[in-house]
Amino acid sequence: MVEEISPARAVPPGRILKRELEARGWTQQDLADILQRPPQAITEIVAGTKRITPETALELERALGLPAQFWVNLEANYRLQIATAKGYDDQIGLRSELYRLLPIRDLVRRGWVKGDKVLEEVGSLLGIDSLAEWPAVAANFRLSSGKRPNNLAIVAWAKRVEHLVSGQRVGHFSAEGLRKNIPSLLAQTVDLEAVRRVPAALADLGIRFALVPHLPQTYMDGAAFYVGNSPVIALSLRYDRVDSFWFTLCHELAHISLGHRAAYVCNSEDASPSHAEMEANDRARDWIINPDAWRGFTQTHRAHFSKQTILAVARSIDRHPGLVLGRLQHDRLVPYQHLRQLLPKVSPYLDGLIDRALT
Repeated sequence: MVEEISPARAVPPGRILKRELEARGWTQQDLADILQRPPQAITEIVAGTKRITPETALELERALGLPAQFWVNLEANYRLQIATAKGYDDQIGLRSELYRLLPIRDLVRRGWVKGDKVLEEVGSLLGIDSLAEWPAVAANFRLSSGKRPNNLAIVAWAKRVEHLVSGQRVGHFSAEGLRKNIPSLLAQTVDLEAVRRVPAALADLGIRFALVPHLPQTYMDGAAFYVGNSPVIALSLRYDRVDSFWFTLCHELAHISLGHRAAYVCNSEDASPSHAEMEANDRARDWIINPDAWRGFTQTHRAHFSKQTILAVARSIDRHPGLVLGRLQHDRLVPYQHLRQLLPKVSPYLDGLIDRALT
């Protein structure tokens, strides 16, 4: 248990900024021209009279190459130190910083931390001793492209998953065994209730599994990572639909099958899909529907994909029709608002398996 979260010795951000400019041979006017900011704004930041906002931190990242989170942490720690020196309650400053960085109300509501012990328990949840530390997890996360997620909330979600799976007993894992069992696993998709059998099936394959609803602003569907040598898959059920459940599951299984162990850098602003993410997407897509069968189906019915046609092809390939419709919608062959009755929710069949809020 972490006794206390306290900021590291704060350094005025302006001092660091001044050194960085000197190292490059730049004047404050040069930086103002690069950022298209008034020179007075740069002068005030260097003097410490103007705060570095998140927007300014992102601009400094682009201009100087130092991560935005570096500047944000410098500013936050410096302001906290000033407040403490003035005699303010240090704990209030720390709690305020935590509420800015994390959806604390959601963490408390879910029972992940206790409201009267936020400082201690958030540190324990994240595995850090100080707000000056920036935790990261080695994982592959399936995130919505084009979004800027709350990266610390992603870490909190992943740490919750680690806690939930730590006591699970699973069989021996082998990548070859996983690949051999993918067809039989997917053949069960014809039965909507098969989603409930997924945890046991994965445990037999040596894979730990958790269903943890997403936190606000994480824009995340699932993750694959390792606890020791044991692979872990977690789904957020952000889109509570049969097609999303099975595709995300297969996407994360693909990461494990392909041996991906990428480290996710939690202060990265790059939301574009990595090569590993695209590779996992392709593998999941081809597992769910054979590429040759898909080409034949779409070429035969190019002009019209009716409900009856989708049901027929789903029966022929032993898949739930929602998986066929989901692929058609993803490929823009059927509008997303059409045939929604073929995309039922899976959560009613996962009662007792989802990490629910305690209050």
